[in-house]
Amino acid sequence: MSTEAGSPPAIDATATDLNLADLVRAAADRGPQHPALIDLAGHELSWSELDSAVTGYGWRLREAGVLPGDRVAFALPTGFEFCIALFAAFRLGAVAVPLPPSAPGPERRRVLADSGARLLVTAAGAEEVGEHLGVAELDPPTGRERSDHELPRAPADLAVLCYTSGTSGPARGAMLPHSALLANVRQCGQLRPMPVNAADRVLLALPMYHAFGLGPGMLQVAAVGATAVLLPRFDAEEALAAVARHRVTCVVGVPPMYRAWLRLPPERLREDMATVRLLTSGAAPLGADVATSVRAATGLDVFEGYGLTETGPVLTSTLAGGRAKPGSVGRALPGVRLRLVDSDGSPIDEGDTGRVSVRGPNLFRGYWPDGAHGPDEDGWFSTGDVGYFDEDGDLRLVDRATDLIIVSGFNVYPREVEEVLAELPGVREAAAVGVPDEARGEAIKAVLVAEPGAELTEDAVRAHCAARLAKFKVPREVEFAGELPHSPTGKIARRALRDPASRISVS
Repeated sequence: MSTEAGSPPAIDATATDLNLADLVRAAADRGPQHPALIDLAGHELSWSELDSAVTGYGWRLREAGVLPGDRVAFALPTGFEFCIALFAAFRLGAVAVPLPPSAPGPERRRVLADSGARLLVTAAGAEEVGEHLGVAELDPPTGRERSDHELPRAPADLAVLCYTSGTSGPARGAMLPHSALLANVRQCGQLRPMPVNAADRVLLALPMYHAFGLGPGMLQVAAVGATAVLLPRFDAEEALAAVARHRVTCVVGVPPMYRAWLRLPPERLREDMATVRLLTSGAAPLGADVATSVRAATGLDVFEGYGLTETGPVLTSTLAGGRAKPGSVGRALPGVRLRLVDSDGSPIDEGDTGRVSVRGPNLFRGYWPDGAHGPDEDGWFSTGDVGYFDEDGDLRLVDRATDLIIVSGFNVYPREVEEVLAELPGVREAAAVGVPDEARGEAIKAVLVAEPGAELTEDAVRAHCAARLAKFKVPREVEFAGELPHSPTGKIARRALRDPASRISVS
């Protein structure tokens, strides 16, 4: 019997001229003087000013030779420049290719070559990487290139090529059309309480080159005409000061942000977050211990969600169930369907653990350039994640299918081991990965980051695990590190831990 959650799409998909830049125009029409963007220094840009700047920079892109359908790459931090350039590309009908501003030259060159980008928008003085590829470079917007002279409206289909960090190879460009990203904005907007409303001031300290910072972040703010408080990077002290100074009401967060805040005095968190009404988390598992500690320190629940770059990105949220539920990622958004399947795609029995498969108008078109490995002919896409539905119908994720460890033929999911490791006093963070073992195929290696002054030993860690896990799940190797490698949105980079060539700084 198929195990599903969700309901059929409730979104009008008949429009043929959808464009994400229309969100900015609509916000400017509703509240022209309402602040759209606030930066770390306190500078503000209203929605009418942002709309005019977007059009003005759109003309600069056109003068640089950009045509509808051309790919335009951005290597910019979260800030005014990124927002203006992004919506300008959309308004022109170009395709945005966001890049990490700190990406090394070889990585930038590979994405520029793969995407066929015509132009790279990057800060003056940045390493020139596009010249030998025939890719011109353009300075970012200043915010003063404003124009009320409308750009010709061009057909716009593909909006973003978002390069995902592959688990087994180079990153690939997920093709996200305007319709999919707008569908996800509408889906999130139907949740109650609303993730963002027009009166909100939303802290955005996430990288906007990532789908999580872009969709639940800036696009959601633009859709309702709220105010984004932009930080180019997250620093716990700096971010908390910004929350207090700008009277932030919503935080779009990831687990490392909340863990960093919990290292500050609880009384400061409660005082400086006095204006906050909603905390959300995504991109990686938050952990019940973190959620409980945040609640104790601030009086606020953290509502957790789940999604992928390829899904626009949000699929589920505990907001959909009406209550925060540590350990769960909640229920499907309106218009999203979820089902659990076996490794061959067959529906599993109700109550069993399976691979998460999804369908909805928010899905990508496959990977650039030919749409490979996108949704199947029936519209279903396999996420690569493994989970089950609990007794309330909420999704609980077990792990990535690609992170599965097989010990003597038995399946071990890293999160199960990591949750046990996190119970140890003095453990700040922990990861479990599979390493080669001649006798058993694979064995488990645990890597732990200890709190300062914690007294942890390899024997103590193994004994703790042996008392709580089956023998084949107990780590064979235990390593202590100063930090764990993470993706920009907080996911543990397990491949770096598995690779013997990748050494970790030992504290």
